[in-house]
Amino acid sequence: MDNIEITKVGLNDIDQLQKIGRLTFEETFSESNSKENMKNYLEEGFSIEKLTAELNDKNSEFYFATLDNEVIGYLKINFGASQTELKDSKALEIERIYVSKEFHGKSVGQLLYDKAIQIAKQKKVDYVWLGVWEENPRAIRFYKKNGFVEFDKHIFKLGDDEQTDIMMKLKLTT
Repeated sequence: MDNIEITKVGLNDIDQLQKIGRLTFEETFSESNSKENMKNYLEEGFSIEKLTAELNDKNSEFYFATLDNEVIGYLKINFGASQTELKDSKALEIERIYVSKEFHGKSVGQLLYDKAIQIAKQKKVDYVWLGVWEENPRAIRFYKKNGFVEFDKHIFKLGDDEQTDIMMKLKLTT
């Protein structure tokens, strides 16, 4: 799997971003959520308008993981005021790391994660933080393995369903 490339996503990649965004969100969460809540979230959360606004936001960046020109995963990071919770200028938020199911266990997530940490170090932030669904043990294990610790919880609403996200952070050593 060593020919996986990590590339920054631009506006001209929006169709691919929408496709991988919807695919991986559905793969990750469809079993645990109602069809209606999923359908609405996939339509609104990954609409062309919303993705355009996010891609135009100078405080957010998206990166693709591609293998033989096929997008197999992506990363979304936020800085400053674009962070979803702690709007701390000394922090970077990893909002999303999603990898297509068929490529799970092949270090794709780790490559995307490494990219986020590399950018955090370039930006000289003090720490990296994220929210992970409490019922996603795979993701929680991944972040713990990478040194993240829990520091809080918050509620994420998917349609009419309230879900708990565990907030985790990693202090960067300079």
